[in-house]
Amino acid sequence: MRILQISSAKTFGGGEKHFVDLCRGLKMRGHEIFAALRPTNEWQEKLDFLPPEKILHVSLRNSFGVLSAQKIAEFIREKGIEIVHAHAARDYIPASLACRIAKNAEFVLTRHVLFPLKPFHRFALRNLSKAIAVSKAVEMNLQKIFPKEKIALISNGIDVETWANVNRETLRQTFRFEHDIPFDAFLIGTIGELKLLKGQRDFILAANIIAQKYTNARFVIVGRDNSYKKNYRRELKRLVKIFRLDERILWLDWVDETAPLLAALTVFVSASHTESFGLAVLEAMASGCAIVSTATDGAKELLDEKTGKLVFVGNAIEIAGVVAGFLEDEKMRESFGKNAQTKARENFGLGKMINETEAIYKSL
Repeated sequence: MRILQISSAKTFGGGEKHFVDLCRGLKMRGHEIFAALRPTNEWQEKLDFLPPEKILHVSLRNSFGVLSAQKIAEFIREKGIEIVHAHAARDYIPASLACRIAKNAEFVLTRHVLFPLKPFHRFALRNLSKAIAVSKAVEMNLQKIFPKEKIALISNGIDVETWANVNRETLRQTFRFEHDIPFDAFLIGTIGELKLLKGQRDFILAANIIAQKYTNARFVIVGRDNSYKKNYRRELKRLVKIFRLDERILWLDWVDETAPLLAALTVFVSASHTESFGLAVLEAMASGCAIVSTATDGAKELLDEKTGKLVFVGNAIEIAGVVAGFLEDEKMRESFGKNAQTKARENFGLGKMINETEAIYKSL
């Protein structure tokens, strides 16, 4: 099949990782893959397996990009594209219009977030062939807009086998050596774009409590503040300074490969206030980490009583207490980590995600 994947995202995050993995997986299955990206995107190099002539640069700045839709339609006709798959909300209407103009392509969208679509999408996207939800919570939101027969639930997936086959101890020592973290220190970490809904403030509040009890505890915060003025990052840095945790917290803007980081952690924490799925949690599961997560819809779908500890959203004291429980019990950490890795392998493999997406394309 000839498939066009569309994303107007400027920066790289969980949704964009899904996009890249899907493109690569489908290409490996023998499909001809094309991508439409905004000209100012910062992550095109991650699609280096696609030749330049298969990438369309188009300015998708809002939901009513008629000129963008016409440009996409021309690309569809020129390349003989059969499936158009849009991934960001602002891309849905231009993609829908492009399919109507081109007349010979099926329109598919994936909803990666919990925020509900607007009622007008029910009418604006009447030519939708299939809406893919990445979690049950997202599926329920989509059912308010589209008929049930047009909705499919396909959980995100990652290459679990690659995670299972790494030498965790070697990665652990390498990461700690490179970042001057003692090998015998407790290391608690979190990953996610720096913004209020990701809960880094709660993580720092919990870190302050943990640091008072465990003098050998260290912390790592991975994430970039993509806002214009970077106010949230400055607020977090001030909080760390107030608590005098400057020497005990490692800040990393981004890590291309999370395996060394996750192997180095004693406990992984997700303090998000809302999460449609949670790729960072899934990667921590695949790595065999002990996990403490807020009880978001996404985390509740991934974790159970044997694979992770769920806490109330916004409760830094509870986060600190549950993390401390893991720090005190190495056998419990190992047990939860192994159970989480098994569940990730059985339920959230990349191959499963590719299979289910490919089946939808073929059905259309």
